[in-house]
Amino acid sequence: MTKCIQINAADNVAVAISDLHSGEVIDLNGSHFALKEDIPAGHKFLLKDTRTGEPIIKYGYPIGRLTGDLQQGQWVNEQNLMTNLGGLLTYEYKPVFSEEQLRNGDDAQVDYPTEGLPTTFMGFRRRNGEVGIRNEIWVVPTVGCVNGICQKLAQEATTDDVRVVAFPHNYGCSQLGEDHEQTRKILRDLVLHPNAGAVLVVGLGCENNQPEAFRNLLGNYDQERIRFMVTQQIEGDEMEVGRTILTELKRLVAHDVRTEIPLSELRVGLKCGGSDGFSGITANPLLGLFSDFLVSQGGTTVLTEVPEMFGAETILMNRCANRDLFEQTVRLINDFKQYFLAHGEPVGENPSPGNKAGGISTLEDKALGCTQKCGKSAVRGVLPYGERLQARGLNLLSAPGNDLVASTALAASGCHVVLFTTGRGTPFGTFVPTMKIATNSSLAQRKPTWIDFNAGQLLEGASWQDTFHAFVRKVVAVANGELTWNERKNYQEIAIFKNGVTL
Repeated sequence: MTKCIQINAADNVAVAISDLHSGEVIDLNGSHFALKEDIPAGHKFLLKDTRTGEPIIKYGYPIGRLTGDLQQGQWVNEQNLMTNLGGLLTYEYKPVFSEEQLRNGDDAQVDYPTEGLPTTFMGFRRRNGEVGIRNEIWVVPTVGCVNGICQKLAQEATTDDVRVVAFPHNYGCSQLGEDHEQTRKILRDLVLHPNAGAVLVVGLGCENNQPEAFRNLLGNYDQERIRFMVTQQIEGDEMEVGRTILTELKRLVAHDVRTEIPLSELRVGLKCGGSDGFSGITANPLLGLFSDFLVSQGGTTVLTEVPEMFGAETILMNRCANRDLFEQTVRLINDFKQYFLAHGEPVGENPSPGNKAGGISTLEDKALGCTQKCGKSAVRGVLPYGERLQARGLNLLSAPGNDLVASTALAASGCHVVLFTTGRGTPFGTFVPTMKIATNSSLAQRKPTWIDFNAGQLLEGASWQDTFHAFVRKVVAVANGELTWNERKNYQEIAIFKNGVTL
């Protein structure tokens, strides 16, 4: 097996594929040298002597600058590498796609042959024309005060043939302004999501998120499939009323059947968490291939985690299909930077302890790997937090990097499934299938009941084309009804972005 990889010809570092040891001789692109110290798997080491203040190049871009002189074969990590990120920036639009390419759809090019890959999936066509890939019944509280009722109702109603899932949260009351509206929007998006065959909305009655006002927020909804229960208005036992409603909803969804749907109607969220030094080498580029493939079929993918775009944002900006989308992306980036600065926090303080242990040293290092999840297609839409998808193709969504909050936002935008790459591992899932893709085989072997697909095989000689084809088929199988591990274990939850005052 190859000891290390130089990702881009311009890089002055290479990444260790497995643990390397001091004195071990590296043979890379005709150059031979001995390592000066041990290098853990996923971490970087210098390919040439580099002085204090000089840039470290990875993925062909700067990921920071050295804080001290280092020699060829030395370990580059967060102890000797400093971010270049600072405050707000002014950007210039330098589009990479011509109007003709955009008009003809030539921006969505797939690097490998796609013959024989599925072009349809089996989904549930809803009355309003939307498509779902699950047919669950959801119990949604308008306010955290009724969480216990919702959870007990869902537990009692779940059977082998119908999944009934409650989504408790802490909000819906004691919130002001933007926080209150964000809660309402996320709950609206949850209630209207086509992966639910039916929904029971449970309110208390005195909360800020008033059930009747929330009902109006839903617009023209299916009143047979979406039912309300306000517990303060019920004489006696609200559990009996809830059980009766859920029994009626179960009868309705029992008649729903899957039909063949073109991939152009599939919407997929792109997310990473617990990233490591292999994320930008295996799993994230694999998602990028899938994203380009789905977009070429007329489908939709969504990239979020705005703070994890810092340092790679110009790549996305210059892929915007027009100047208006470019300006929206500039606001997406600078608004989030301003959010950090307003709280007195540095914009580059993102990599977690797990990221650093896995080989990610700066936010630029993380961002240049993170953004590979969206492939090379043009950006066709930019979404504020809590808003639902309008444009097909690749979209950018405003949300933080936090795994639960960002995954919930992806699902709330209308994504049927979230593809979640991880190098460290995580069991959680949001309210749509949350498919975990391991960046390395060690994780896949240690946590087989967390991981749905192992991209680590790409480090061990598996071909990119075969792995890409297998991955497309796996995603389509999940869309057809195959349960992800988070679903099998009933790990399904929501998290809502909060920034303001709690009364």
